[in-house]
Amino acid sequence: MTLDFGEEEIQKLFGHEAAEDETPQRLREYYFKSATYDQVATNLPLRVLVGHKGIGKSALFRVAVAENREKARLTVEIKPDDVADIAKGTNDFLTAIRVWKIGLREVIAKRAAQELGISTSLAVAEVRNAESTVSGLQAAIRMSPDSPISTQRNFSTEFMTTSQISVFIDDLDRGWEGRKADVHRISALLNAARDMVNDERDKLRFRISLRSDVYFLVRTSDESTDKIEGSVIWQSWTNHEIFALLVKRIETFFGRNPSYDRLRQSSQRELASSLNPVMDELFRGQGHWRNAPIHRVLMSLIRKRPRDLVKLCTLAARKAHVNGHSKIYTEDFQTIFEEYSQGRIQDTVNEFRSELPDIKRLILNMRPTVKEKTAKAGYVYTTADLYKKLDNIQEQGKFTFKTGRVATTKELAIFLYRINFLTGRRETTNGIVRKYFEEQRYLQDEFVDFGFDWEIHPAYRWALQPEDYDSIFDRLELSTLDEV
Repeated sequence: MTLDFGEEEIQKLFGHEAAEDETPQRLREYYFKSATYDQVATNLPLRVLVGHKGIGKSALFRVAVAENREKARLTVEIKPDDVADIAKGTNDFLTAIRVWKIGLREVIAKRAAQELGISTSLAVAEVRNAESTVSGLQAAIRMSPDSPISTQRNFSTEFMTTSQISVFIDDLDRGWEGRKADVHRISALLNAARDMVNDERDKLRFRISLRSDVYFLVRTSDESTDKIEGSVIWQSWTNHEIFALLVKRIETFFGRNPSYDRLRQSSQRELASSLNPVMDELFRGQGHWRNAPIHRVLMSLIRKRPRDLVKLCTLAARKAHVNGHSKIYTEDFQTIFEEYSQGRIQDTVNEFRSELPDIKRLILNMRPTVKEKTAKAGYVYTTADLYKKLDNIQEQGKFTFKTGRVATTKELAIFLYRINFLTGRRETTNGIVRKYFEEQRYLQDEFVDFGFDWEIHPAYRWALQPEDYDSIFDRLELSTLDEV
């Protein structure tokens, strides 16, 4: 099969950047279940899925919802529009929790009625008058003209037997501005969900996704959320899982369907053979990456987010199409590195400016100075050097968080690590070991020195130093193989 990398072909090959824009059939065809999936899909009552944008929260929810419905489990999806006005403008925290409980029960009743094929007004009325959401919906089913036995949909029968309902709430960060009122409202929602699953134990289950910056502000602003911390699951991927994800997309594009077990257990070399019909086997550029397996270069450029990989491959495929290539060659990748890098900086600014409004100034000033370029430094720092760099940047003006608090040097360092602009770095006899915030959230601890240096992620470097690509390649190093 000869590839021409037209837009439709690229999308079928690598998939949509956003899971909500993908067809459900194609999403489930190529979806790769990471270890996080099982932690969220468990039968426990409350799971709060936290992660950066583009890390796969929505995709996980969509697949979990689809699998629930295949098993005839009553499952409802709640979107931001459904809850846009609940507890809005409610200043008292306890009142806000109560308003959320009332509002959520009504929204669940409406969405469940659609799934069950019964009257929405009947479901809402019965849930309002019942002791619990589940008992109210069951009463509405019994009163419905269509009995559970005669209905074509078997959700009713299963629900009457199990008395269980799962609620998925996604995209709550839509329109998020990080204001005190926003934090107050999300905190109240989390507390309301916790109360509701405790009141209807073993019957009601909540799955809520939050962007990492949203969760961080809520967690650090409301002490009551410490009771929810045990239910928080951080969405994370190993590089092997992301590589397997790419392979599964390519394999299914060509009509093959490798099993999860095979993908998980295959070696890097075995998985890499699936890339050969689509892209160069080796990176034929310069510097430390020269003649490295192409998948190791790709994994070094993404921030352990599937969307990064889709964006990187999509941009390169488009360039291959322009160049008339039937394969993505090294030159196609090299040509789009700056565009890819600029996009990742803009993504980061968009994602975290609600927390640090002046984030763009901070990031752009992390570029190497003339002195650092001369010394072939500027991307890797000891902790002391990093603090010195940040002190110099702050001489041009202090940074203030959205909460109004002036950031300390240490807080800026932690912030850059938390948003994946910086990664922890340690040199070993086997190569470079890199750590992300999701893997080691306490690396930048107040009192403990874990012996790591700090490195600006390669994804940002072409945008920070567009005038000197050669030196970037000369200083880029691959992670250890077992990290990739």
